[in-house]
Amino acid sequence: MSAHLPAADDDTAERLAAALRCATVSTEDGASADAEFEKLSDLLERSYPLVHERLELELFGHSRLYRWAGTESGTAAILLGHMDVVPVDDEARWTHPPFAGVIDGEFVWGRGAIDDKSRVLAILEAVEAALAAGRRPRRTVYLAFGHDEEVFGLGGASRIAAVLRERGIRADLLLDEGGVILSGTTGVRRPVASIMVGEKGWATVRLAVSDPGGHSSMPGKRTAVGRIARAVTRVQEHPMPLRMTPTVLDMLDRIRPGLPLPLRAALGTLPHGGRAVARVLALRPQTEALVRTTTAPTVIHGGVKANVLPQHAEALVNFRILQGDSVSDVLTHCRRAIRDREVTIDLHGLSSEPSPLSPPGPAFTLLADLTRSLVPEAIITTGIVPGATDSRHYEGLATARYNFAPIILTNTDLSRIHGTDERLSRLNYARLIEFNKRLLDELTEIPAAR
Repeated sequence: MSAHLPAADDDTAERLAAALRCATVSTEDGASADAEFEKLSDLLERSYPLVHERLELELFGHSRLYRWAGTESGTAAILLGHMDVVPVDDEARWTHPPFAGVIDGEFVWGRGAIDDKSRVLAILEAVEAALAAGRRPRRTVYLAFGHDEEVFGLGGASRIAAVLRERGIRADLLLDEGGVILSGTTGVRRPVASIMVGEKGWATVRLAVSDPGGHSSMPGKRTAVGRIARAVTRVQEHPMPLRMTPTVLDMLDRIRPGLPLPLRAALGTLPHGGRAVARVLALRPQTEALVRTTTAPTVIHGGVKANVLPQHAEALVNFRILQGDSVSDVLTHCRRAIRDREVTIDLHGLSSEPSPLSPPGPAFTLLADLTRSLVPEAIITTGIVPGATDSRHYEGLATARYNFAPIILTNTDLSRIHGTDERLSRLNYARLIEFNKRLLDELTEIPAAR
């Protein structure tokens, strides 16, 4: 059973709900949400007066970097979060309007409830409480809250990280979003807390075909649309190879005790680290992402009219790159899989190589112990974030970099992130705040009375 913890009280839940009412939406077309970010900024400064009185604050556009000076030299931690959210696709499908910030007896509803305003506000709640208790960090703590994580973080996290590098900052711990406690994982009887030790890279590949066109009554052997469709099919039907990484082997070793005996025994009969284990994991999309660079065709278009041969067609294919592969490897793989010189293959937009990994060490042990104090039955394991977070910009600024929040989610809850009816239970929010309070207890102290 989880350690007894009351749900977030009305005032605490209302501060989160008020933040969700700020429609700080990031869009790739660069549309501005300045007024909403300014509204959120005013809210944060009113809600957390001690934070804004005693910590140093620098602004990078709408991104915020707080410095909580320590009594000793060095930097203990950089705690990350982001304040922007993704757009809403179909508002009519939501139980409550996505930016209404509705609170009921169990949940706080709204876009950003999980990703990622709850993290930002939970950190601020914890720091405000620590300041009210008279606590001070032994070594400096930074809070870095980006405003454009959902569109690559170039105006926020990237700029903050560059300044920290210029100042020679290196922390013991950098902690960001990415891992959670998953309940109801197929085959695992206990909640699984995945403290992610790195993240996959990503690249979007553009496939394009040009053709003279003409009237549809006299088509050639293959139209531009047909050629691009064949290219997409070849890429999807010839995925990049399966690979077992040390991180996945470590993850399996850690969760093995929580598996039912038949499954535990079956895994025990497979060659350790062999392709057989990888093939088992590849049976489900959620675990296939652990053992290969994934391929996802996401956009395809071409043609202007039913009776006109298209002169141009193109498709976008998104890859999430496993450690051991690279952006260059993805392009090479696409050329080999498609085998068509008429198809142009190049990168579309930005890309990112897979991050280095932070093996479990003292900081990992601390996060694991704090998680067990809140959810004693949880299995603590490692993992790799399949998506991209702001933490990729901070590479080299910390001895250990992890992605984790101790909120308990089901697979259905995960589908609400970037989807319909995003919400966070008041109990989960209380757990997230308490986790940050206990983390700060480890990093701070109450000065001795003179």
